[in-house]
Amino acid sequence: MSGPGAGAKAAAPDLLLRIAERRRKRLDEVRSREPGTGSLGSESGLLSAADNPFLAALARGAAVGGTAAAPAAAGGSSASPATPATPAAPATPATPATPAIIAEVKMGSPRLGSLEGRLDPIAQARIYAENGAAALSVVVEPDFFFGSYELLAGCRAASGLPAVAKDFVVDPLQLVWARCAGADAVLLIAALYEPEELARYARLARGLGLAPLIETHDAADVGLLAGEPWELVGINNRDLRTFAVDLERSIALLPLLPPGALKVAESGIRDALDVALLADSGFDAVLIGESLLLAEDPAARLRALTGR
Repeated sequence: MSGPGAGAKAAAPDLLLRIAERRRKRLDEVRSREPGTGSLGSESGLLSAADNPFLAALARGAAVGGTAAAPAAAGGSSASPATPATPAAPATPATPATPAIIAEVKMGSPRLGSLEGRLDPIAQARIYAENGAAALSVVVEPDFFFGSYELLAGCRAASGLPAVAKDFVVDPLQLVWARCAGADAVLLIAALYEPEELARYARLARGLGLAPLIETHDAADVGLLAGEPWELVGINNRDLRTFAVDLERSIALLPLLPPGALKVAESGIRDALDVALLADSGFDAVLIGESLLLAEDPAARLRALTGR
């Protein structure tokens, strides 16, 4: 399969293109050493929550919200039959749903530099599992984000949470690596592909049982999704040209997203007010990284974000 198409390259931020080119060189090196590495199997159609733990976790999180009276115990009320009935109390108003939290582990970034020695990723993954995260995101790209598929495998095993592998996918072999490391989903950054290439990577991922999380940054990226069904679409709030963050980026693009997909807001989400704003706007899940990774008490921060 070829790399990102020429049309997509012209519009993609330079940082994405540099990372993708470095990934391609690494993959070429692997294929030259180990011809025939990896077995993709067949392409597949849309996955459902019944098929995939990552989709199931996000769907459960999206369904949370509102309060309901506890059902009466079997056999009826414990009140005496002679007690006159009292008017029912007004129903408790439903509270906005709390979107599913996808909590991220990464060992650095072009903006932060390396977090080696500042972060225990395995401990961080366990904290996420113990304090309300619905799913895990692990950045595996090695040169700019200091990650690895071994990191993903360790965090997935330690947390027990379904996980998305965040890489800059330029070769089907990366899908195989993600599956072998225990991932349940894989990130596909829309700006790196032409529409037909993006659709094929998604079908290949599904063939391995991986839910494709399609990351978009602007209306042009969203336009690449036309004509295909999608399970999971994200919007990154961070401008990869300036690194500026604006939640309104997600909110403004939300009406353009495929109606049948679970919708994820990514990056720059700092506190419970941000989570509430995105939930009220219609997002099913939020992906949170740096505000948890850099928190003095990530457990307390996560509990606050989840309303626990």
